[in-house]
Amino acid sequence: MSVRTPDPNPGWLSDEDLFEARGRLPMVYVEAVPVRLDPLGFVNEVGTLLKADEDGAMVRSLVSGRVLYRETIRAALLRHMEKDLGAMALPQLPISPVPFTVAEYFPAPSQTGFTDDRQHAVSLAYIIPVTGECEPRQDALELTWMTPEEVLSDGVQLEFSGGRGSLIRQALAFAGVGS
Repeated sequence: MSVRTPDPNPGWLSDEDLFEARGRLPMVYVEAVPVRLDPLGFVNEVGTLLKADEDGAMVRSLVSGRVLYRETIRAALLRHMEKDLGAMALPQLPISPVPFTVAEYFPAPSQTGFTDDRQHAVSLAYIIPVTGECEPRQDALELTWMTPEEVLSDGVQLEFSGGRGSLIRQALAFAGVGS
């Protein structure tokens, strides 16, 4: 019988264990495209995070992160929305945790078009309306709200890393923008 104090973060791996796992297993992630809706429910703004990559270059990204052991998809989405956009973002999570797409990231270029130098990852991607005040947190320098036309422009699409520009295009097509 164990009398140990329960681990307060049982879903976390040490840096060494995470490195080892990433080399052997696909990691499960959630990604969210934060949007603001007009009164009829149409997307009128898309939120993107501005971050510095390992080389110091500025890149655009989305809300994203791992799903922890024993964590539901909804809980992971809520945790990462709060982590990246702040506690007052007020995300409107979907009734059903069905993603608009599943993105497969590989450490080297592949047929999927999605890359992540660290790992093989499977990401469930969602469009999440937010109604509150958003403040970028963690490693994000800025949260930029753009119209769908702006975020789909060639210049902005080139600022996304790892194929996430394609994910934005898929999200907006799923939401009926441009159709």
